[in-house]
Amino acid sequence: MKLQATTLNRRQFVKAAAFAGLAWSIPAAVLAALKKEIIQIGIITDLHQDLIPDGYERLTAFVADMKKAAPDALLQMGDFAYPGDKNKKLIDLFKNAHPTTLHVIGNHDTDAGYTKQQCIDYWGMPARYYTYLLKGIRLLVLDGNDKGSPGHKGGYPSYIGPEQAAWLKEQLEAAKEPVIIVSHQPLAGSAAVDNAAEIQAVLEQHRNRILMAINGHTHIDAHLQINGVHYVHINSASYYWMGEKYKHAIYTPAVHQQYPYLSYTCPYKDALFTRLTIDPVKGRIHIKGKASQWEGKSPEELNYQNSAMLHAGKEIVPRISEVKW
Repeated sequence: MKLQATTLNRRQFVKAAAFAGLAWSIPAAVLAALKKEIIQIGIITDLHQDLIPDGYERLTAFVADMKKAAPDALLQMGDFAYPGDKNKKLIDLFKNAHPTTLHVIGNHDTDAGYTKQQCIDYWGMPARYYTYLLKGIRLLVLDGNDKGSPGHKGGYPSYIGPEQAAWLKEQLEAAKEPVIIVSHQPLAGSAAVDNAAEIQAVLEQHRNRILMAINGHTHIDAHLQINGVHYVHINSASYYWMGEKYKHAIYTPAVHQQYPYLSYTCPYKDALFTRLTIDPVKGRIHIKGKASQWEGKSPEELNYQNSAMLHAGKEIVPRISEVKW
């Protein structure tokens, strides 16, 4: 993905850093509403099948891991694969990996002339934003690609429009179950949607019911808590986007010719993905860690700098950190 620089203010950054690596229990009000059975979701995001040469192999690694773990559902959180016949083999691999496969539309899934409706139809989504009940957990899946943001400054739309925001409020007010908010674009932190403050205020009103908000898009490893709501950035399955300024050779000339944007990235050697486990008996939530290495030069070696207060070796890393609370 191409990051639009959305800078964390100092207060948000300090708060995010202060909470990194700590652990929390499930709030009592949420715990009381949970059934006494463990819930697991396998999660992968930002595969970018159409920008990389080994997307099928990375997804195969995810599917193999999930076959062993046998979670209750699989979730891909956007920037997955263009919804057309050129990617049928890969999309079918995900579809056939589990009886319950859930999708989020990313900003790059509608590149090259593809549409949201094609994503809905080809992937098998109920709608561009929707709710799904999984073993007593209410998933509210958002579409952060709405147009019409008053604060839009160019690039891809990153916004939860009025109609969708009203739907989110209605769903939270009506939900009797604990809730997980799922989106491609973040609702807090780096590269958050244009109206992040508005959406955060909505979530804060229902924080005793919300387990967390999870997102992809940023290709970073980060966990924030803002006014009682946890926001977790799940890292990309494939790479960190550096940009044209940091263009460099990683693979053979033939590979770079076929995939010209690869040279703007720092790829991970291995696919990154995770499992989210909710254990009502222990009253704990666990995001499984997974680590890889950089393929070729690292962002540190390329002297990478950005304007979003992100740091190579901290948020910009080839891993998904172990998170428990």
